[in-house]
Amino acid sequence: MDGFDFGAIPALAEEHRMVRDLVTKFVERDLMPLEAAVLKRESEGQRYALTAEEEAPLLAKCKELGLVGLDVPEEFGGADLPLPALMAIEEEMGRTVTPFIFPPDSPNLHMLLAVANPEQRAKYLDPYARGEMRSSIAISEPGAGGDPAGMTTRAVKDGDHWVINGRKIWVSGVPRADFIILMARTGEGKRQEGVTAFIVERGTPGFIIEREIPMIGGRRTYELVFEDCRVHERQILGTLGAGYAPMQLRLNVRRLQMGARCTGMARRALDMMCEQAKQRVTFGVKLADRQAIQWWIADAATRIHISRLMVRDAAAKLSAGQDVRNEASMLKVFATEMAQDVLDHAMQVFGAMGMTKELPLQLMASQVRVQRIYEGPSEVHRMAIARRVLKGSG
Repeated sequence: MDGFDFGAIPALAEEHRMVRDLVTKFVERDLMPLEAAVLKRESEGQRYALTAEEEAPLLAKCKELGLVGLDVPEEFGGADLPLPALMAIEEEMGRTVTPFIFPPDSPNLHMLLAVANPEQRAKYLDPYARGEMRSSIAISEPGAGGDPAGMTTRAVKDGDHWVINGRKIWVSGVPRADFIILMARTGEGKRQEGVTAFIVERGTPGFIIEREIPMIGGRRTYELVFEDCRVHERQILGTLGAGYAPMQLRLNVRRLQMGARCTGMARRALDMMCEQAKQRVTFGVKLADRQAIQWWIADAATRIHISRLMVRDAAAKLSAGQDVRNEASMLKVFATEMAQDVLDHAMQVFGAMGMTKELPLQLMASQVRVQRIYEGPSEVHRMAIARRVLKGSG
């Protein structure tokens, strides 16, 4: 964007800035040119997804450029990028609506890295880290969405197996997942106690995809049913009854990722808003010369800057092993609401054109709206932030 270099904040090592710049070029040269086709299909009611013909060369290009396994440890063949560098890359990826991610999905990767045993590392983590397997995670339930500690899905021991019964909802990526990480209650604790993570492979008897749920923003989630679903005790991920902590780690990584993506979306919206404001004339005056538009631009630039600093601060602390639950909650609330406002103003500057499905703004706006619910609604995060602040104020 003219006059303001968002990439000039000296927070990343030179080698990490080089990777980020490589990703920037990949987004602009390989992903953004696909947006028109993606938007057209989505507007016609087709799936918001790349075709196999579109995705295959992108994956090949990623391998060629070394953009697979960016935060995977070197022992698994990855680049072992620290979280601050990874979040800078996530920000760049947020600038496009072309639905593509560098494999593997980072939040689940970090959960597996934290607690997978040697056998699980060989069977699941190794191929997952190489981008050869896909996963999803099932946490929310019809009666326990914003409060995952209130889950009722239960696993009962039966010899060397566990029998799982329950229902999960709002689970992403299920049809393409080779396995899911399922959170179920195995103890009598009323909240965090007694929650265990299980690895459940696709095709396991009793693991039923009940229905597909279309979401705004082109996304689709799934409701899952588990009816006497038997998994071997070897499928316990981590420690029996202690699955909440690694799940929380996964959620924190995901919330940082969302904050970075929202920052990228807001950047794209601001770029488009500035370009349009400098070209569009109403009643003989360019929009760029109107104070209302100038304030929108100034506020957007300021809040984008704040959001990036929040992402980098939380990422650095999480990398250092610190508890970032508060920072992650603050970031998720701030970044999603910031991006919603910036996108809305950008759409307003474009007038009727901003309401069309030909521009990426409307799809980004819908996706950000969903993110104000995903991984904990804003109201729940505000409640948690206030509770922690009050607890430490006296």
